[in-house]
Amino acid sequence: MGLLLALLVWGLMVLSVYFVYQGVVAMLALAPITTAGVEIDAQFQLTLIITGVAFILAQLALGWFIYRYRDRGQGQARYIHGNNLVEVGGAVITAVAFVGLAVLGQKVWADVHLTESPADAVRIEITGEQFLWNMRYPGPDGRFGRTSPELYEAVGNTVGIVPDDPAGADDFIIQNNLVVPKGRPVELILRSKDVLHGFFVPELRLKQDTVPGLQIPLRFTATATGEFEIACAELCGLAHYRMRGFMKVVEQDEYAGWLAEQQALKTGEAGGTGAPQEAPAGDPAAPGAPPAGEAGAGAAPGEPAAAPAGS
Repeated sequence: MGLLLALLVWGLMVLSVYFVYQGVVAMLALAPITTAGVEIDAQFQLTLIITGVAFILAQLALGWFIYRYRDRGQGQARYIHGNNLVEVGGAVITAVAFVGLAVLGQKVWADVHLTESPADAVRIEITGEQFLWNMRYPGPDGRFGRTSPELYEAVGNTVGIVPDDPAGADDFIIQNNLVVPKGRPVELILRSKDVLHGFFVPELRLKQDTVPGLQIPLRFTATATGEFEIACAELCGLAHYRMRGFMKVVEQDEYAGWLAEQQALKTGEAGGTGAPQEAPAGDPAAPGAPPAGEAGAGAAPGEPAAAPAGS
């Protein structure tokens, strides 16, 4: 019986290692597109190797002790005090490993969350709501206008920009589509209108909850162009599956042209009133955008649009 139990422990160990390995292979198949992502991968792999070796050794020892000290139907159990040197040594080794890994990971963590962005960084505000992402870009003045929850609208002023704030007159909003330039620092300011959401782009190696009432910065510099999926990593409601967006990384010249185009569209839609307007979600420059008629409802790509009232 002792041998069977030991074999079970070792079998579960082998299965665990196999499934973890498959998960790591799947993650690494999505190559990181930032320098921080490369550092995060290196830190993750180092942590996994150290903890993986400790896990395997611990399970091998557990199985051996189960077999070695199994009940053989003779003798009685006896009390042993233990070995102080082994116990203290094990605790010290564990503490050194954990503290060492934490210290090694501090630099990349600080670069993403704590280090101030340079003056020329692109700043974009992302506000999660059930069930879409609102991407707000500042206008040529580079400043965001003030917002107020009392001014939230389902369509148009979706983040509640205060109309009489001059800084917000040139802000524009796009839903579910984030466009950033390659090779230029980007600072995302994450917010939420209602519940916890989780902003997650696997290729950035960044995952951060958005919390109502907080503004949480994330910083990165993209090193490759392309289109990447934005997922919500929190179960935020019944239509959580619809909370899907896209991030497009483009060359800096293309990004400048795209910004100018969005400003021109916004100015035309505002009719010169200066009221904050939502940029059309069906903009061809916005990858994966749903048709304009679905933008306000936050419909996922491929879902049918809601029928017009009275139809």
